[in-house]
Order: sequence, then structure tokens, then C-alpha cells
Amino acid sequence: MLERNAYKDIDNWYKHDNNALLIDGARQIGKSTLIKYYLETNNISHVVFDLIDNTLALEAMNTSVNASQLLLRLSAISTEILVPNETVIVIDEIQLAKDAITSIKYLVQEGSYKYIFSGSLLGIKMKNIQSVPVGFLETIHMFPMTFEEFAYANGVKKETIKYLNDCFNKKIKVDEIIHSQMMTLFHTYLAVGGMPEAVNTFVNTHNLKRVQEVLNKIDQTYLTDITKYDYEEKLLIEDIYRLIPSELNASNKRFILKELNNKGRFYQYESSFVWLDQSGVGLFVHNVDNPIYPLLASKERTLFKLFPSDIGMLSTKLYAEQILDILNGNITSNFGAIYESYVAQELTSKNKPLYYYNSKKLGEIDFLIEDQSKVIPIVVKSGKDYKIHRALNNLLSNENLNMDIGYVLNNKNLDVKDNKIYLPIYMTMFIVKQREAKELIFNPDFSRL
Repeated sequence: MLERNAYKDIDNWYKHDNNALLIDGARQIGKSTLIKYYLETNNISHVVFDLIDNTLALEAMNTSVNASQLLLRLSAISTEILVPNETVIVIDEIQLAKDAITSIKYLVQEGSYKYIFSGSLLGIKMKNIQSVPVGFLETIHMFPMTFEEFAYANGVKKETIKYLNDCFNKKIKVDEIIHSQMMTLFHTYLAVGGMPEAVNTFVNTHNLKRVQEVLNKIDQTYLTDITKYDYEEKLLIEDIYRLIPSELNASNKRFILKELNNKGRFYQYESSFVWLDQSGVGLFVHNVDNPIYPLLASKERTLFKLFPSDIGMLSTKLYAEQILDILNGNITSNFGAIYESYVAQELTSKNKPLYYYNSKKLGEIDFLIEDQSKVIPIVVKSGKDYKIHRALNNLLSNENLNMDIGYVLNNKNLDVKDNKIYLPIYMTMFIVKQREAKELIFNPDFSRL
């Protein structure tokens, strides 16, 4: 079983939360496999209803008028006995049910069972959800396997990742042998990606041809989902999806609407872009016109870069015939699209909203992220000119922007020059630190008023 970071999130939910759990994300990223593995590993009584294969369960979800009727029907069609206060009810491919999300509140209030829902959310039109059950549903967003997870799958020890994290925190160079090995692993990740089936295929066969066959199959699955779940807009969504690789391979990597229609306007396609975002199939990096905190305040919704959810799928589409160059580290600036796509995928897996900045006066910054109330600029360099970054110099030297540091992600070992930190590209996984939520207590005294 491939090690996944979301395992800990499921464990925390099961032990400490009485709400239902929704695990969402794109198809083929391992949601159902991880749920089954967690429940079986911990000997937890459970029953799974797959709404794709089990038409009776789907009918029960769509036609039951209340929680009691739904539970009665599920009990009747279940191959396992439902034991109150013991059995976890898993409903897979929840996106197929017409309005299942609004039923969660009533199932949780009934209180006999714990529930796990999983699905890609492909095809769900948000306007059809009558009410989101706030306070009754916890959500875990899953993504393709991160570089760290890929490293573990290929035998890298946790002690090695800890050592690299220490180097990042202390801003010291990585041992050259380890750095070289990690770069080889990183280039392998660019070719294979994070889809569990592709990773398993590589680990078991080391045959890149078979890996590409798996990735092409998953690509066709996505196209089939588009056709199946959103009839009215399927052609628009399909056109956008097919254009992602070529748009990223353009000089500025920004998605240009005129590639769809010379006279097209964003509002005509907005629901299609939202669909790709909500499905987890596309990763959006929005432009901001002012690189200061909070970035959301200056987000421009019509200017964005659109990345695929998995780096392996992009590499297969763009560079199937040059995979050996990628594996051997023969990387030039021409491979900038896949480097940026990797960074977008890695940062998104930490649930970070992503932005970029482009100014004729100051230049372009590939990514902007927030760390508490500070904005951190990130430049991604795939070639040898990684120390040429005019835009980053301009932003860091602008006192009005109040930026303390900037990162340059590249192929070389860690180095620091003034407030510019040159990181090996694989250290992207350490940039965003996971922080535990803290209580914010504010108790003013108005008794004298």
C-alpha cells in the first residue's frame, strides 16, 4: 500500500469527530483505496456502497425522503450487517447522487453510524445543492501523490526527508551525493507523476512505456467524465481541458480565451472553468495586480494560469518522446512548463491558494504565497540562468512591498544570497509549513457602557 499523508487526517477524524467525512478530489487519485486500507488496517466494521456499481444504492440515495428510510433501504441491500455505533457507512462516487450533500445533516443527526463519503465531485453543479450542511461535514481534499509520498514509494527513508527538512530550516547545503540522488528522483517524478496507478506501475516494472499507457488511460477517463456528467457544457470543458498543455507551453503560460473563441468573453466560459476547478482536474493560479497582503483583495478572476492536476499527465502529453531527456536531467528552459506545473501541484496539495504577478515595470513572478501576513515571491528556473531574476530583485528591493525573502527554485544545491534563497526544486515540499489551528479568544468588557 502506498503511503499517503491523508491517512493521518482520516485517523484524526475517526477518533475525534462525530461529523460525516467527505473526501473529495479528482478521479483516480486513490481516495477509495485509502479509505478501505484505513478501515481494514484498524479492523473497523464497515460497509461500502459504490454508486457506480450499485444501482440499488444509487436509487435509494435519490428517492429516500428522510434518513430513516435511506438507512432502512441501505440495510436491506447491504451484504454486511449494519451495527449501530460500530459500522462505518462508506458511500463512494457520491457525485452521482442528485442531492446527497443535503442528506448528510439528517444522517449525522440520526446518530447511529459514522459516514464517509468520497467522490470526485465531477459533474456536480453547485447551484443544485440546496444547502451545504455546515457543522455536520468535515472535508479532506486529496490530490495526486506529492513528491514526498513518491519518494517513500521508491524506498527513500523518512530520516532522509527529515535531514532535507533540517537543511531547509537551517539554510545549509545538502550533501552533494544526496542532492544528486534527490534530483534524479525528482526528474523521475516529473515523468511518472503522482497518480497511484502510475506510481505502482513504475515501482513494480520501472517501465516508462507502461506508465505512459496508464496516464493516457486516466486522461481518457477524464474526457469520458466530462462527456458523461455535464452534457450542456461538455464541449466547452473538453476544449479547455485539451488546450491546457499547449497554453502552458506558450511563452507567458497564461490561459488565453481567444484560443477558444476570438470573440469569447470570460463570463461565457466561467462555469466551465469553475467546473474544472471544483472537480480537481485543473489547478488555477490567478493574477494579482498588487503583490501585497492580502493577495485575495487584488485577485483578477479573468487572468490566470491553468495547470493539470498531475505533472506526469502533462509530461506525457508534452514530452512523451523526450522522457529520457527528463530522466537524465537534460533540462533546459524549454521545460519550464513542467517545472511550474510541479510547483503548482505541490503547493496546492498544502491547500495554499496560488497567485502570480506580472507587471511591465517590475516583471513577472511565477508564484506568490502568503505566510501569515507576509507575501513570499517564488521564481521557478529550469535552466542554467537561475540567478537571473530581474522581477524578483525589483520586488525584494521595493520597501513599500515589505517582502522579507524570496525563493528561487532551481536544479542546484541550496544557497543564500542576501534575502534571496536558492532552493533545489525538490524542496518545494518544505516551503509551506503546516500549522495547527489556534484558538482566538477575544473577551472584551463592555459592562461600563
